[in-house]
Amino acid sequence: MYRFQISAYTQTGESIGLVGSTPELGLWDITKCVHLRTSGDRYPLWWTDIEIDIQPSLESGDVSRQATPCLGPRLGYKYVRLDANGNARWESLLDTNRWIPIDPKDHSSTIIVDDGAFGYLQPYPFGYIEKSAVRMPVEEGTERLKILVIGSSVALGHKAWFLKGWVWLLAQALQQKYGHKLVNVSEVGANVSRTIARFPSVVTPEQPDIVIIALSLGNEGLAYCRPHERRAVQRRFESGLQQLVKMTRDIGAIPILGGVYPNDDYSLEHYWLIRETHNRMLSWGVTLLDWLAAVDDGQGRWKAGISFDPAHPNTIGHSLMYQQIDQHLFDIDKDELPKQKQRFQQTNEFPIYFDNAGFHLSVCIEEKRLRIINRSQYSYTIAPYWQELQTVLQSQAGLIPGIYIPKSVKAGTLPFFAVQEDGAIATTINISPNTDLEYSAAFNLFSPNNVLFYDGDLGILQADERHLWIINESDNEYNIQPMWTEVCNALKAVPSGVYEDPLYPNAPFRTLMIGKDGLESRVKAPPKSAVFFQYKCELSDISRVAILPLGDRCAVRMMLYKMEYDGPAFPFDLTRTTNIADVADAIENSFDDMWNPAFLHYSPDASRIYHSKWSGLSFAHEVEETDDPTNDMFPVHERMRVRYTARSERFWYALRHCDKVLFVRTGISDRGGVIDLVNKLQKQCQGKPFHLLLLSPQSDDQFLDLPNVLHYNVEFNPDCMYDDLGHWMYCTEVMRRILESLGVSSKNLFWCPPKTPKE
Repeated sequence: MYRFQISAYTQTGESIGLVGSTPELGLWDITKCVHLRTSGDRYPLWWTDIEIDIQPSLESGDVSRQATPCLGPRLGYKYVRLDANGNARWESLLDTNRWIPIDPKDHSSTIIVDDGAFGYLQPYPFGYIEKSAVRMPVEEGTERLKILVIGSSVALGHKAWFLKGWVWLLAQALQQKYGHKLVNVSEVGANVSRTIARFPSVVTPEQPDIVIIALSLGNEGLAYCRPHERRAVQRRFESGLQQLVKMTRDIGAIPILGGVYPNDDYSLEHYWLIRETHNRMLSWGVTLLDWLAAVDDGQGRWKAGISFDPAHPNTIGHSLMYQQIDQHLFDIDKDELPKQKQRFQQTNEFPIYFDNAGFHLSVCIEEKRLRIINRSQYSYTIAPYWQELQTVLQSQAGLIPGIYIPKSVKAGTLPFFAVQEDGAIATTINISPNTDLEYSAAFNLFSPNNVLFYDGDLGILQADERHLWIINESDNEYNIQPMWTEVCNALKAVPSGVYEDPLYPNAPFRTLMIGKDGLESRVKAPPKSAVFFQYKCELSDISRVAILPLGDRCAVRMMLYKMEYDGPAFPFDLTRTTNIADVADAIENSFDDMWNPAFLHYSPDASRIYHSKWSGLSFAHEVEETDDPTNDMFPVHERMRVRYTARSERFWYALRHCDKVLFVRTGISDRGGVIDLVNKLQKQCQGKPFHLLLLSPQSDDQFLDLPNVLHYNVEFNPDCMYDDLGHWMYCTEVMRRILESLGVSSKNLFWCPPKTPKE
C-alpha cells in the first residue's frame, strides 16, 4: 500500500495529479490520474488521500545507473498540474520518469513516498514505512560491542529508501562481520545544543562501548545565517563536538566523529568554513569519518545525482558515505576495551620543565592545559626571549595557537597569554612567588550556548549571568562600540547593567554598559588578549554624562575623536556658529529650520552653505564632489534633511536619557549671550543637572557667578589642529584633563546610539 506526497506551488483553481505505468495510476492516461489534495495548514504539500495498492508491472523505466543495485520491479510515474478546466501540464516533458521499487510480497505496511518538489525528478526515490522505525539488523546472543550513533536526520537515514541509510548499512555490516550491536538514537533536526541536552537520557543509559557523533553544520544554520554570524556558527559547532567527545569519554566510551558533509545551499565561503572545520577535526585526536572525500563536488555541494534535497543525500549518497567508513575501526576485542577507556578517563598531566628552586611547568595535551607552579621565593618572567623554556614548550607542550586563560581569575594575575603558530608563548607573564596557576586554551571556553559573537578573531562569551569574556585572537586592537550593530545586537542577550574588568578597574575603556538595546559604551580589546568582565551594578546606579557640543566650530568633535569619546554626530558638530544667540534660538526651536532649504544659500566663493535665518550659522561639509550646488541644490538639501534629522533626534535622545549633561562650546562668547543660552538650556533640561563648559581665550571674570557655567581660558582652533598633528594631540590632552577634573571618563560617559530607538 502506498501514499504519495509532493511539494508544489499552484495558482487558484489548480491542482496536482499523479499518473503512472499501472492501472491504479491510470496507465499514463491523464484523464484517469489520481488526484492529490492539500490544506491551508500544510500547503504547498499535496498528498494522496487514499492508500493505493499497486500491482507491479515489469517496466524497465529510465532508472539511474548508479552503483546501488536495483531493488526489484519498479513503478514509473509523473505528476501533472491540472487547471480549473481540466487541462494538464506534465512536470517534465523528458522521457525520464519518477520511479519507486515495488515489493509484490509486502502488502502489510503503508509506504509513504516523499517526492520532494514538483518539477525536480529525483535520481533515486525516498520512501518510508508509516509509523515504523528502521530496525537495525541485530541477532541476539551474538553481541560483542555496543555501538551507538547519535546525530541528526542524515544519521537517521533521510532521504534513503526505507530510511536504510549509511547507519543501517553499517549496522548490517558490523553485525555480520563482528557480531556488534548498533543502536541509533539520532533525531531529525538535531544540532549540537540539542544533542548535548539529550546525551544523558539517550546515550548514557545504553552504556555503549563506542559512540559515533554524526552532526552537521547545516543544522546549526550555516547556510542561511547572516554572513557576520557564520564564524560564530562554526565555533559553536566545533566546541559542541568537543563537549560531546568529552561526555562520551566521561561515560567510558570511545568517541568517533562523523565528518562534515555538503549542502547544496552552501557558497564558496561556506565551503572554506567546512574545510577549516574538517581540518581542525583531524587534529583533535579523535577518529574521523571523512565523508567530504566521497560526496563533495569540490565546492561544498553534493556530487551530481547523490542528493535528494540541499541538506540530504539520497540512497546513492548514503551508500557512498557508508563505503567511506573503514570497518576495521570496529575490529576491537571486547577484552581490550577497558585499557582504551582507562586511557581516556585518566588525566594525562606530565612535567615538561623544572628547576632546582621550585619552578616547574606541566601540561595536559588532551585538555590543552598548561600548569605553572612557582614554589620559590623568587619572581619569574615567562617571556619570548626565554629561549630554553620556549624550546621545551614548542617540542613537548602541544599548545595550540591562540589565547590561553586562567582557570580562576585573580587580582595580580595576567588573565591570558597568547600562543604563536609554532607553539611558543608570545606574551610576557610575571609569575609571583608561591603561585600555582592553571591556564587552558580559550577554545575550551567556547560552548554552543555561550557564544554571543564571533567573527573569526573576536569572541564575546557569556560565562554566566554575571561574567563575560571578550577574547581577541587577532594581531590588532578591537574597538567595540555601540555603532557596531552586530555586537550591539548580540549583547541584548546579556542582563542589563554595568560590567567592569575586576583586574584593571581603573583602566580606560574597560566598562561595559549594557541596556535593553544592547551595548551602550565603548570597550577596547588589546591584540592577542582576553578581557574578563564582571557585573557591577544596574545602569541606574551610575550617573552617566552626555557631552553635547554647541559649536562654534568642530574643535570639540575633533578632540573627542582623538580621545575616542566620539560617537555619532550631533547638530553643531560639523557647523560654524559664530553667534551664540543663534545656538540658543535653534535649541529653543528644536532645530526647526536648521536644514530648511528656504534658508540655505550656497556661496561658490566661500564653498560654504550659509543660513539666512541664523546668520552666524554656516556649513562646510555638506557639498560633495559629485554635486553641482550652483545649479542644483536638491541633492544637498535632501542629504542635509536626512543627516540633520538624525543628528537632532540624537541630541534630544541623549538629553532625555542621560543623567547629567555637559554642553561644550568653543569660541568667543559674550556674557549676555551665555546667560540667554543657559536659561534656554535649563528649560530644555527640565530639572536635569547640566553645565555649560565654555572654552575660549577670554578672562574668567566675564563669566563669574553664572550658575551652571564653567569657563577655561584656552583656545582650540581646528585649523591649527588640521595643520599640526602634534598640536591636535596637545589640545586633546588638555581637553582630557578638563573632562577628568569634571569627573567625566569612559567609565561614566553616555554613548548615544546612532539610530535612536523608537519611544
